[in-house]
Amino acid sequence: MRIFMIGLVLLAGLGAPAAAQEPAPRGRIALSFDDAPRGQGPLFSGSRRAEALLESLRAVNAPPVVFFVKTEGLETEAGRARIRGYGEAGHLIANHTNSHTWLSRTDTEAYLADIDLAETRLDGMPNRRPWFRFPYLDEGTPREKRDAVRAALAERGLRNGYVTVDNYDWYIESLWQRAVRDGRQVDRAALGAAYIEMLIGAVEFYDALAVTALGRSPDHVILLHENDLAALFIGDLIEALRARGWTLISPDEAYADPIAAIEPDTLMNRQGQIGALAVEAGIAPSSLTHRAIEEAQIEAFLEERHVFAAPDRR
Repeated sequence: MRIFMIGLVLLAGLGAPAAAQEPAPRGRIALSFDDAPRGQGPLFSGSRRAEALLESLRAVNAPPVVFFVKTEGLETEAGRARIRGYGEAGHLIANHTNSHTWLSRTDTEAYLADIDLAETRLDGMPNRRPWFRFPYLDEGTPREKRDAVRAALAERGLRNGYVTVDNYDWYIESLWQRAVRDGRQVDRAALGAAYIEMLIGAVEFYDALAVTALGRSPDHVILLHENDLAALFIGDLIEALRARGWTLISPDEAYADPIAAIEPDTLMNRQGQIGALAVEAGIAPSSLTHRAIEEAQIEAFLEERHVFAAPDRR
């Protein structure tokens, strides 16, 4: 972790550097990655991405993270090897359905069958956890469907692998993909800086929202994706969080927070647990917006930072 010195004491007879200033404690946060194992990205193959991600996590001494697996990707030995590799490296493995469908748009029994297929395909993976994350954070409408799936998950011994910090890192990566496809130059340093700034902003937004709605800062779980952005910049993101006073914790610790036992009754649930609890506390859903979940704002921000240059037509 980079240490920022506050300067040198240059008084007569005193030549030693002043002590490093420690950041004020802010809160605790765990990292979670959806949709593993993903395919080719704008920079990495799937297997090289997994290597780079593990290398980055090791380099900053990160605690365990959790990978929510879309098990269609386990149909190949390469996909199975990547997920086993994450587990064998000490990270956690959990269920994200087999085919990543919307609950609100899918027959309830078909949706549950997809969860069961994923459980079967994950059988034998190291470091498994009985957690299930809803694709698209879509926990279901109407209410009867939502409650039926909640009851079915409880019968299966599966807990909701909720998030508290939502963001559209997947959209940033899609813009990177588009830029590469269109022949635009990509300033990776600017891309990384923008990615980190947006994610730090999302953490701070939801933490402030939690304090308003709950009266405290809970142990957080941030939603990320197993993508090239994470492989390149996760170490820098962790350092940036630590520099602001955040403590990185394991998902096991985060999901022991008391909010894990709450099942919000609101159907406004596609921003995660804090968003849903804020609505239940009387906060207007229209106010639950920030730059990292608005596609137009993301595009404008990346253009403002000159992340993608015009194509070279020479």
